[in-house]
Amino acid sequence: MSKFRTRLVVPLVLAICGLTVSDPPATPPSALTRLVTAGGAPAAALLSETYGSSGTARFETTGPAIGRADHFRAGSLTKTFVATVVLQLAAERRLDLDAPVAAVAPGLLPPPLDRRVTARRLLTHTSGLPDLTRPSSPAVPPEGLRAALGSRTAKPPGAFAYANTNYVVLGRIVEHLTGRSYASEVRRRVIVPLGLDGTSFPGARTDLPAPHGRGYDSAGRDVTDLDPRVAGAAGELVSTLADLNRFYSALLDGRLLAPPQRAALLDTSAAQGRYGMGLFPTLLSCGVTVWGHNGRIPGSYVRTAATRDGRHLLTFRANTDTLSPGPPLERALLEAEFCPPKDGTTPPADARPQARSDAPPTTHARPQAPPTTHAQAPADARPRARSEAPPGTRPGVPDVRGRDTRASGQRPCAAPYSGTMSGAPSRAASAVWSSGWRCDSRSASTRFS
Repeated sequence: MSKFRTRLVVPLVLAICGLTVSDPPATPPSALTRLVTAGGAPAAALLSETYGSSGTARFETTGPAIGRADHFRAGSLTKTFVATVVLQLAAERRLDLDAPVAAVAPGLLPPPLDRRVTARRLLTHTSGLPDLTRPSSPAVPPEGLRAALGSRTAKPPGAFAYANTNYVVLGRIVEHLTGRSYASEVRRRVIVPLGLDGTSFPGARTDLPAPHGRGYDSAGRDVTDLDPRVAGAAGELVSTLADLNRFYSALLDGRLLAPPQRAALLDTSAAQGRYGMGLFPTLLSCGVTVWGHNGRIPGSYVRTAATRDGRHLLTFRANTDTLSPGPPLERALLEAEFCPPKDGTTPPADARPQARSDAPPTTHARPQAPPTTHAQAPADARPRARSEAPPGTRPGVPDVRGRDTRASGQRPCAAPYSGTMSGAPSRAASAVWSSGWRCDSRSASTRFS
């Protein structure tokens, strides 16, 4: 019997016997796809990278018009860049993290705030300063700072309360200590040494560098062009997926900070386990703690997460500032990336770890990144910036101890971490998600929340 006749006879026999032929079950949508189908984002993309002897890179996109090399507004990921500069100034003994602002930058804050707020409290969001309100046009950070301090009462320092005000003040402190803007210092100390060619501070420029897609608010309006000066040192940054991965890798593996400052970066004790200095931890169901930050500004939501050693990174973005429901979808992406099932299947989108919302911060052993199961992306699918190293190696950038990794491709050694490192409670993760920048439903102007 020919193969053609067999294909006709088998369904006929099944029908006679009362059986049916059905299609195989559909593959569950990926966590990234659910940002569009369930979260309401017009489009989303991610870049996953691992470093080591067999490094990998994987780019995924869903929905229209998001490219791998696109520039986008990174929102509050700016805070990690600013915190890095502040900690470098502390390493240079140009800044005492525990000195009052009055001693560091006289006149920056009104009394008595200037005597009780320190750089350490600003870095960890424990200063008690009120969050920024929407300033009048033209919106620039000093106006927002004056409006926040004039319209709301500051709380006693000590408790964690995420506020963009803290990093606007830190930007002014950097300017006071160096005589240069925070943007200039980040460029000089971070962007140029790491070769982050797609990262910039736009200043008064309202459009994005090419290539770029479009950004939309919750009402579907195009808000791609905006004045980012209102965000200042709390959220002005423009970047790319690859640049953000490269930056967080260098930060966590010790190339940008000396060991004492890197330990301070990851110490969440001041913020009751919720926040370090410019980044926060998320404890996943498989026991892995990832470190990073999220960012929301009109037309853009971004999240970078990395293992503590900087060897496994994920940055994803959506071209809207509103995702619903945001935290469960974000959690699902992180779980799928850093906690892959042993059988290789994708965990359900609502996969959540055991509730730990009331658990006090604890000190635990350094988590190890799980073995990656992702296939290596084709070489021609991964455009490299001028200073990017091949997969499996690190970009050749001198570390803080002056050793250059360009020739060998080896990762610089980092000192063991001895501070407190705790998984953020789930309620804190929701608080961080809801903080940052949103778009007012009545206009394309920025409001703070």
